[in-house]
Amino acid sequence: MGSTSGIDRRSLIKRSAAIGLVSVPTMSFLSACASGDSADNQVDKGEKSKDNPLGVNASAPLDFVLFDGGFGVEYAEDAVKVYEKTYPKAKVKFGSTQKIQSELQPRFNGGTPPDLIDNSGAEQMDMGVLVGKDQLTDLTPLLDAPSIDDPSKKVRDILRPGIVEMGQYDGDACYILNYAYTVYGVWYSQTALDKLDAEYPEDWDAMLALCAKAKKKGIAGWTYAGKYPYYIPFSLYPFIGKIGGREVLDAIDNLEPNAWKHPAVKAGFEAYYELFKKGYVLKGTPGIDHVESQTAWTQGKALFLPNGSWVENEAAGTTPDDFEMKVAAPSSLDSSDALPFGTLWASGGEPFIVPKKAKNPDGGMEQLRIMLSESSSKNFTGKVKSLTALDGGTEGLELTSALKSAVAALEKAGENILNPRLQDWYVELQKQKIGAGAIGEMMAGRMTPAEAMKKCQEFADAAAKDDSIKHYRHK
Repeated sequence: MGSTSGIDRRSLIKRSAAIGLVSVPTMSFLSACASGDSADNQVDKGEKSKDNPLGVNASAPLDFVLFDGGFGVEYAEDAVKVYEKTYPKAKVKFGSTQKIQSELQPRFNGGTPPDLIDNSGAEQMDMGVLVGKDQLTDLTPLLDAPSIDDPSKKVRDILRPGIVEMGQYDGDACYILNYAYTVYGVWYSQTALDKLDAEYPEDWDAMLALCAKAKKKGIAGWTYAGKYPYYIPFSLYPFIGKIGGREVLDAIDNLEPNAWKHPAVKAGFEAYYELFKKGYVLKGTPGIDHVESQTAWTQGKALFLPNGSWVENEAAGTTPDDFEMKVAAPSSLDSSDALPFGTLWASGGEPFIVPKKAKNPDGGMEQLRIMLSESSSKNFTGKVKSLTALDGGTEGLELTSALKSAVAALEKAGENILNPRLQDWYVELQKQKIGAGAIGEMMAGRMTPAEAMKKCQEFADAAAKDDSIKHYRHK
């Protein structure tokens, strides 16, 4: 693809368009859980007031389980202290784990889930299944509650664009509050590029040329989490959306027939496959995990890493002081792309949920309301170097190079921000099927782009025909 001219690429896409090219996800343990009526299991409601708009029972215990991942746990512990100060009679049980599903499965099955869960990580519970099986509390009361810093504004009015929509699956009810605001893209070290006398490549020919230059110096162009290849779409999906337009990604999310046969998918797959074919991917990448890939990257063994903005905090222990970490939007394929350079995938991340059978759902929502205060938001951003769902909250903070670049990338993208939903509508399909079973195989050289496209479509078609799972569509 890199040796093909822009005219050839445009001709390929036009020709493909002219001819009409434009295993089933696991149901998980939740399919066996009846939704039931949780009212009998819940604590008595407290009295609503100006200071307690959700009617939290001030003496009821709160059970909060956090995913212990790239953001750590300290930010949540600090927010818990605020809850305890606000409700001194309430006993808060706070715990963290990396094994969300395996540890919480028995509690869901037994009807005793926590009141608030950070449902993230490799063992993330399938959001689509949770919603489809009526396992989650509608967070509309939280969204309509007054915000802590400005009671004249509802919580929904202080959130970044897309946060509420990401929590909606079918109708206006909102079941998930994504606390972090993640910028996905191509992460790199400005210092490493400076040593090569290079700028971030804005088109694919320039990307391949820079990778070739790096290879001569013994540096790989790319690496990624080979054991978890669903990281690759963090830059590949917006690349495809940039080439063909956001409607290409919408069709993929909607599980539409032939969505994976679109010429923009073909162009995107072939471009990434060329990284493998030309030897621009760090040797051994298919066998390493996310931490190992990040470490190789911070050690200067590769220039580029597809990832999300949690990477700065997660890789802090191995990042040199002079690394000057930055993120950029995917390079253009060429000038025929449907959307301009700067088009970016940015959306809510770190999804928090309140189970429907929680004993203290009001307490869970109140804890989230506290976390969306300016002080908690700044504490999170200052400690973990990532933005929150609060629109703003960076005033007065000294931002790192990575965070500055993320803010700049959002500003450059403007309205051209993409938000693929496959990863939260169909977790198993995205991670294990398409991510590992097709894209990962292609990047490891075990599938051609054509074979990977076919496999992706087969996986999507199987999911679309499976009446046992809830299906979702863009409005």
